[in-house]
Amino acid sequence: MIVENENDIKHLKAIGHICAMTLQKMMESAKPGMTTLELDNIGAEFLQKAGAQSAPQAMYHFPGATCISVSPVIAHGIPGDCILREGELINIDVSAEMNGYYGDTGASMVISKHVPEYEKLLAAGRSALEKAVRVAVAGQPLNLIGRTIQEEAMRNGYGVIYDLTGHGIGHRLHEDPTEVFNYAKPKDRRILEEGLVLAIEPFLTTGKGHIFEERDGWSLRTIDRTIAAQFEHTVIVTKGEPIILTI
Repeated sequence: MIVENENDIKHLKAIGHICAMTLQKMMESAKPGMTTLELDNIGAEFLQKAGAQSAPQAMYHFPGATCISVSPVIAHGIPGDCILREGELINIDVSAEMNGYYGDTGASMVISKHVPEYEKLLAAGRSALEKAVRVAVAGQPLNLIGRTIQEEAMRNGYGVIYDLTGHGIGHRLHEDPTEVFNYAKPKDRRILEEGLVLAIEPFLTTGKGHIFEERDGWSLRTIDRTIAAQFEHTVIVTKGEPIILTI
């Protein structure tokens, strides 16, 4: 969507904040021995108390309130009886709707242990998101976001997942532009417009950068079962500093 007035900004900030706080609550609650369904229930309860509803449930009949992916699954993991273990790499993705506006955020983390191999990847993913958000300025090429992400990934010794992208968001979870690529695509000549609302989400990996859909019809894992990390913010593009809605 394109933001038209202060009312739009107010509602986008409200749902963005709820998504961010839900993600924070879930990350703080993730402990060894709990199931991904128990963790999802924490997120579902937080959203409900805030007056929001799960976007994947509302729009796509997803089996959980949030997506919880245990490596090598990196996206759309279904909450269930999978027990979290110390030292596991997981991703939590929270998207929700309130008053006709959507927010979307996500982050990867390690369960209750310092694993240097994972922490290095996580730091690179956070850096890629930070730098990608910084270049999301009106008048700049949309492709600059992907180029920035790919360059930061490569600088840290990683690649990107080519099959997963960011997207437009606002009055629906997925809107135009339907693909915000995480790599340089010279033929993509779209220009960022002031007021455009985007979900920017770098996916970094140690592997080949492609995914495979599991038999459950939802879970997406790296095709070579390598580790990957995702970080995501919803932002409003401006002529200066983008407005980050999911801080």
